[in-house]
Formats: sequence, C-alpha cells, structure tokens
Amino acid sequence: MKWTILGSGGCMVIPKPLCQCRVCREARQKGVPYARAGPSAFLHDINLLIDTPAEVVSLLNRRRIRRVDYLVLTHLDPDHVEGLRVVEQIALDFRTWKAYPQKQVCLLLPERLGRRILNIRSQYGPVLDFYRDSGFLRLTPFQDSVEVKDTRITAIAVDRGTQPGFVYVFERSGRRVVYAPCDIKPFPEHREELRQPDLLVIQPGIFEGGLKHGFSYPAGHISRTTLYTFEETLALAARLEARRVLFVHLEEYWNRSYDDYLALEPADGRMRFAWDGMQLTV
Repeated sequence: MKWTILGSGGCMVIPKPLCQCRVCREARQKGVPYARAGPSAFLHDINLLIDTPAEVVSLLNRRRIRRVDYLVLTHLDPDHVEGLRVVEQIALDFRTWKAYPQKQVCLLLPERLGRRILNIRSQYGPVLDFYRDSGFLRLTPFQDSVEVKDTRITAIAVDRGTQPGFVYVFERSGRRVVYAPCDIKPFPEHREELRQPDLLVIQPGIFEGGLKHGFSYPAGHISRTTLYTFEETLALAARLEARRVLFVHLEEYWNRSYDDYLALEPADGRMRFAWDGMQLTV
C-alpha cells in the first residue's frame, strides 16, 4: 500500500493564524515540514481520501493528486469535515451545475455516521443530500467492513457517546494499516483486527510538559476523556504489537516543532512523526 500523509496537523494548523509563538514563527519562515495543515491522508492504491480538513483542496493540489474515487471520514469534528465541499470542487460542471459523472466521489460511510452527518447543513439543507442530489457524491453505507477492489476496509467504532468516531483498518495483499488519528479513547484494542498491524497511524496523545504558556493538563481536563498521554499511547502501540508507528494530528498547542519531534524518533525508524506530504509504502 502506498500512502501520503496530506496533512499532519491537528485541530489548529501550524502556523496558527496571528500566533507569534516560536513554533508558528518558524513554520512561517521555513514552510513544510515545519508547517502543518489539518488531518488528512491518501491511499493511492484505490485513490481513497481520508477526511476533509478545511485545507484539503490545497493539499490535493500540492501533492499533485490526479484522482479521488473514494472518501472515508473518521468522525465529524470540524477539523475533519470542514472541507467536505472538495467533492463539489472536484466534480462540478459549471455549465449544468451538476457533476461530471466520471469525477463523482464515492463516500464509504459507516451506518452510525449516516444519521449524524445529516446535521452538517448549508442553506440548501443537509450538505450530504445536496452533494448527492447534485451528483458530486454517491453513497455506499456499510456496517462493519467493505471491499474496494482488492482492499478490505473495516470501521471499528470508538465509544464516544453521542459523537461516534471510527478507527479504520486497511488490508491489502497481506498487509494491514490501522488509521486512528484522533479522539481514540477508549481504544477498542480487544478487536483482533487491530493487532499486529504493519503500520499504526495514531495521534501521540497528550504531552504533559513543554506546552505553550507553561500550561499543564489538570486531572479533569476534557482532553483526557478522548486522548491518552504520549506514554500511554506508546504502551498501547506495544500491546498491539505494531511493527511500525506513525504519529499524526500533531497539535499546535503542544509547542513542538519538526526538529523537536525528530529528536524523539529512535534510530531504528520504527516510530516516526509525520509531516505534510510524507510518503510511505507498507
């Protein structure tokens, strides 16, 4: 499987607008890999886009992606769906205000997200209905897993109450990639599909020290309900027996630059921190 990490940042891009902290100033000066856009990835084997942050149009252009056939969403937080209009940008024939049929994108949608996604609305009503009626999207709902060509995609729910999210497992040619970018606590590690992945793509979790403004997370902080600490995430990866680990969704408020993350990587390359445009073969 050939992968590109389109955007390696989190809910706040780097540089954050107007921010004059060390990390954001450096990102403005040096650009990528110090600059980070919102969370998104691309699986080239089946032309599949994962998540649509606000910057996704620019990210696709930057990496010269020529075709998007499929789309999946990990959850519906704004930093993952704000750029959903990308399907219109891709498919619209302005002469008819309908889609070029050959450019229509297939949204692979776990059924639990199907009800909630209708809450994303514009003046035309639910955006999913508008994009589908316009021909930009076609919808393939599924329960647990779906086959796309010779790739099996499994969606495993994370129990987030009224805000469902999913960890995705991609299997192809005997290889397995687990994609778990954000809000993954409690992680469903009892599922056999998540064990011994060739690559685990995951958020590193909370860093307890070195944060902006000298902040430290109190015991009852809301982020602790959805995120592990960095040390807990490392322990989770070890329990899953992941062969390689790639950290994504790197937040601006963690106050760490590309160089800071690079210094944390072991020499054997089994644990790495992503950057925008990073390519991997699994």
